Amino acid sequence: MFEHLLVPLDGSRLAEAALPAAATLAQTLGAGVTLVHVVERDAPQAIHGERHLTGPDEACAYLAEVAGRAFPKEPGVHVEQHVHSAEVSDVARSIVEHVSELGPDLIVMCAHGWGGLRSRLFGSIAQQIIGLGTTPVLLIQPTRGKAAPTFACRRLLVPLDGSPEHEQGLPVAIGLAQASAAALHLLVVVHTLSTLPGEQAAAGRLLPGATSALLDLRQQEAEEYLRRQAAAVQAAGLTVTAESRRGDPAKGIARTAKRVNADVIVLGTHGKSGMDAFWSNSVAPQVSSLSRVPVLLVPVREAKEE
Repeated sequence: MFEHLLVPLDGSRLAEAALPAAATLAQTLGAGVTLVHVVERDAPQAIHGERHLTGPDEACAYLAEVAGRAFPKEPGVHVEQHVHSAEVSDVARSIVEHVSELGPDLIVMCAHGWGGLRSRLFGSIAQQIIGLGTTPVLLIQPTRGKAAPTFACRRLLVPLDGSPEHEQGLPVAIGLAQASAAALHLLVVVHTLSTLPGEQAAAGRLLPGATSALLDLRQQEAEEYLRRQAAAVQAAGLTVTAESRRGDPAKGIARTAKRVNADVIVLGTHGKSGMDAFWSNSVAPQVSSLSRVPVLLVPVREAKEE
């Protein structure tokens, strides 16, 4: 499972929302942790309404303080600090480059990033990191108060759509569940006629009867698909439940997460070159905007043709 966690920090309480999750996972998995700060060129004096780290000395002192405050000295948990002191204009790309340099297998960070709070995920540093990289990212939603949100890993919600590509997130969920003694809840959301997107919606308006029948068939296929996937998860020694539902996928995922008390939503999602390609037709930013549950995004790749 995850052996090395990378936690990007900018000095704000908002970014520190990632710390409880990183500390819990480090203790549970016996993983090492690297706290990282990248000095931004022409950095603002304040960010998220707080003073922003603007120099390497200040950043080093801050990361050392965080390491002592957020991570108990448990056996097997090693915390390091890394400050990239050379100023950069593209913080996201610099963090991705540090993934190759430092070798983490999971990035844990707040869903809101550097550069101002424009919207959840969209346009954020978190979005860019996922779009550019191949390493899973656990996005933590900050609380409105000053205290960082608590974190648990007892039930994982794993949305699927029948695509082998998106199933690449399932082994990650299984591994995390095994390490955390967690249960899995598998979910497939099948569109209704009124929630179809784009060209599918246009076709549905032209042929509503045929489209409705096709969607009903897809739900039947989804239920059989879920039975097969649940059996495979059970064979791995885990507790698993599964369901299919109808409606908008992002809303269905968010509502199910709340209803089943999910601690983490695990999504396999495309990590193609560039942000636009990564986020096109993706439910990930929608889910994060609709739910307060942490989202573990697993970048997947299209299978190459032989």
